[in-house]
Amino acid sequence: MTNSSTGAVTRIPDFGIDTTSPATGDALRDYLARLRRGDLGSLPALVTLAVLVGLFAALSEDFLTLNNLTNLLHQGAGQTIIAMGLVYVLLAGEIDLSAGTASGVAAAVLALHFQHDGNLLGAMGGAVFAAFTVGLAAAALLAVLLRVWVGAAASALALVLMVAGLGANPWVEMLLAVCVGAAIGCLTGFAVSKVRIPSFVVTLGLFITWSGVVLQLLGPGGTVSIRQNPVLFAVANGSLDVTGSWLLFLLAGAGYAGAVAYRHLTRLRNGLVAPPTPLVAAKAAAVLTCGGLATFLLTLNRSPHPELADIRGVPLVVPIVLVLLAAGTFVLDRTRFGRHLHAVGNNRDAAHRAGVDVARIRMTAFVICSALAAVGAIVYTSKVGSVDGSAGGGNLVLFAVGAAVIGGVSLFGGKGRLPDAVLGGAVLATVQNGLNLLGFQAAPVNIITGLVLVAAAGVDALSRRRAGLDRR
Repeated sequence: MTNSSTGAVTRIPDFGIDTTSPATGDALRDYLARLRRGDLGSLPALVTLAVLVGLFAALSEDFLTLNNLTNLLHQGAGQTIIAMGLVYVLLAGEIDLSAGTASGVAAAVLALHFQHDGNLLGAMGGAVFAAFTVGLAAAALLAVLLRVWVGAAASALALVLMVAGLGANPWVEMLLAVCVGAAIGCLTGFAVSKVRIPSFVVTLGLFITWSGVVLQLLGPGGTVSIRQNPVLFAVANGSLDVTGSWLLFLLAGAGYAGAVAYRHLTRLRNGLVAPPTPLVAAKAAAVLTCGGLATFLLTLNRSPHPELADIRGVPLVVPIVLVLLAAGTFVLDRTRFGRHLHAVGNNRDAAHRAGVDVARIRMTAFVICSALAAVGAIVYTSKVGSVDGSAGGGNLVLFAVGAAVIGGVSLFGGKGRLPDAVLGGAVLATVQNGLNLLGFQAAPVNIITGLVLVAAAGVDALSRRRAGLDRR
């Protein structure tokens, strides 16, 4: 700034709040102030999870056994992965009620490819096969029109794998399922972002449509078993060996600690506001300690009959979730797409005026959501060992949405992280597992799970109102 009388240049003092790292006491007081303003983050989910664990541990002596805790990981993984995909759509201020049945379509295609040794034309019949290939081609074309290249490539690859007639191979079948899921996301995303049909309406319609497609592919009473394939069956039922389990901990721990340290030191070096170093170090140490303890427990023999069998190691679903979590967190926090997605969710009109290609961002969110729904379908199919006409139906998508919201993802857009979906998935899996151990049937389990979801949505709405974000 130039002084008009003397011509000297004077420097405007920096705002300390933007360029300094607060002391530990100040940071704690600031956190408490944010809680009073309604910015609760994941705290309600963490408190709920702690209460549930304590309650079920007191009511059932089987709850904290190693075998049951491992079952928790197996049972909740598929639902949690679908919830992770829904985070992208929810961040954009949309909803995808068809993610469950879309995952069912992906699972059905995977199962038919395996059962018929890659001959999907013979498995589906000429008319259905032709309609499927036309749909994949249309999905690729629509993705090209909006320059969603990942969706176009996945749809084109799904089309190639459909018509190539490659023999049964678990890796080809899993790749085909994910690509089919991405193609479904292209169709859904185009209808929402370009045709501008409200996402609730279009995905509700597609929920019914894809459930009909699953029935068409498998038949009302049709069931296809995948237990014969050791790779497909091991996805949700297998475990790493003891050495692999500790290697996973070392790699994941080193990656997490390195990412936290790099981000913290970068902010300090650039003069940006950053949490106090002792708090950052304490948080990282707590996470690593919990991870090490969990790894140690999972490498113990958890067989119900240790004299007859030896079952050890971290379940394979854990590295799958960790890879998706790390990659997705990088995309949301460190890429232009992630920044634009948050901008669209917070204020779509402002993002458009700022030059963001809103239609492309929204369509990409649906593509990622459906692709991850297909990954969840692979895990769920592996867990139950088969695919039937009800695949992806029922309450699956509602529980997945519930997991994301319970963890702290806002239904109103612009707020949420992938770890929130993982935390919410843990809460729902704990509710379902604990109630089943206590002998409750499906009815009370659904009632209690629904009430937990309503409570989470209520906390989200009240916190937004307290923070002044809800202007309705």
